[in-house]
Amino acid sequence: MGHLFIETLKDDPTYFFAVVITIVISVTLHELAHGWVAIKRGDDTPIRTGHMTLNPIVHMGVFSLILLAIAGIAFGQMPVDRTRLRGKYAEALVAVAGPVTNFLLGLLAAVGLGLWYRFGTFNPDSNVQSNAHTLLTVFTVYNFALGVFNLLPIPPLDGSWIAANFIPAYRRFMSADLVRGITSALIFAMFIGGAQYIFVAAYILTGLIVGFIAGPHAIGV
Repeated sequence: MGHLFIETLKDDPTYFFAVVITIVISVTLHELAHGWVAIKRGDDTPIRTGHMTLNPIVHMGVFSLILLAIAGIAFGQMPVDRTRLRGKYAEALVAVAGPVTNFLLGLLAAVGLGLWYRFGTFNPDSNVQSNAHTLLTVFTVYNFALGVFNLLPIPPLDGSWIAANFIPAYRRFMSADLVRGITSALIFAMFIGGAQYIFVAAYILTGLIVGFIAGPHAIGV
């Protein structure tokens, strides 16, 4: 039987807070990336609605933050008026900005780990170093996983808007009432059933990048 994420707070508080910090920062920057590109493409809705802020409550909401602490699942939103976007592929650019931001955040953290292994020393007996290592590792893996997950072409994930921008038939599919009614259940089911595979891929990618940068000095992640 599965355990709720909040139980990790008792068993491994370092990991619990690393995940919470990672997701709050990553979702906030993910949504800001959507907003920034939307503004550049002609839509000032993110500004008018007060969403161009680093306040995670604005992007995630209280319910999402509570859900994160209890179940380890969270979501965010950035209001965008797609009818005001300029450019044939503006909608896809706005959508892809979020996942790209996650990949960049993951890459930066992976580079940090690799450089640490290559030029520094890691003492697992040091609480400060151990906590920093956990945070960097979680930050890397979770951002790669978030990037992949959000690119899935399932409404309302970012991948669906990218697909809709290039495939008119898919846009019509997304607009159907039945689709809007079942997508939440599909996303939840895919997250539960497929999350482990996404995270395995994220761990592998993390290991490859960190190992490449660290060279023979790599100590593993």
